[in-house]
Amino acid sequence: MGTKQRLVRAGLTAILVAGLGACGAATDGGAGHLDGGGKGTGKTSQDARPHSDAVFGLRDGARHVAKKTVRSTRPHLVQKCRPATKRVKHTKRSGRTKKTWYTTERFRDCHQVTKGTETYTRVVRPERWCVQLDDVNGAAAKDDVWYRVPHATYRAALDKGAHARIKIEPTGTGC
Repeated sequence: MGTKQRLVRAGLTAILVAGLGACGAATDGGAGHLDGGGKGTGKTSQDARPHSDAVFGLRDGARHVAKKTVRSTRPHLVQKCRPATKRVKHTKRSGRTKKTWYTTERFRDCHQVTKGTETYTRVVRPERWCVQLDDVNGAAAKDDVWYRVPHATYRAALDKGAHARIKIEPTGTGC
């Protein structure tokens, strides 16, 4: 048997074994993987809902932190090009003879160089929208916790009254 045929057989065998292994794992009596690290809930990993970072509580406050910028300078980069040449080797074989010749090719050699400075606006502090909650997730001891939220969530929290029960999905903690 040739090397090519052995490789084909080995590949088909690997595909067959992988397929049978996948089918065997799916028909293990319906036990599946237990949800919650094997606590015996009886739910399989397919039944589990995706994890959500949403929190709820009583709205205590809302704060908008404006973006802070400063003018700064940096080197100004320009592209500098110059004509250049390179020597190229060519080879041609004909039977036992080998012919070699060289040509000169022209091209443009370009690279970045600094030329003076330029001013730009640098962001020192990005814009943030924050909501403060009391009784976070029903825990009366967790009060005055600040969460960073998207602008739409901030606007919705402002529309609700003080100490209104709201549910938010924060992008970060603190403000």
